[in-house]
Amino acid sequence: MSMDAITAVSTAEAEAKAAVAAAEAKARQLVMDAEAAGKAAVEAALAKAGTELQELAAKAAKEAEATAAEFAREAETKKAALRAEAGAKLEKAADLVVERIVNS
Repeated sequence: MSMDAITAVSTAEAEAKAAVAAAEAKARQLVMDAEAAGKAAVEAALAKAGTELQELAAKAAKEAEATAAEFAREAETKKAALRAEAGAKLEKAADLVVERIVNS
C-alpha cells in the first residue's frame, strides 16, 4: 500500500471516530433533553393535578355545606311540625284529664 492510501485510511478512520463521537455526544444530549422535558412534563402534570384537586375539594366542601344547610332546614321544619303536633296533642290530653277529673 502506498503512503497516500495509508494516510487516506488513517484520515478516514479519524473522521469516522470523530463522527461516531459526535453522534454519541448528540445522542447523549438528546437523551438528557428528553429526560428533562419528561421531568418537566411530569412536574407540570403534578402541579395541574394538585390545583385541580384543590378546586375539586373546595367544590365538594361547598356542596357538602349546602347539603348540610338543606338538611338543617328540613330538620327545623320537621321539628316545628312535630312540636305543633305535640302541642295540639298536649292540649287534647289536658282537656281529657280535666274532663275526667270533673266528671269523676
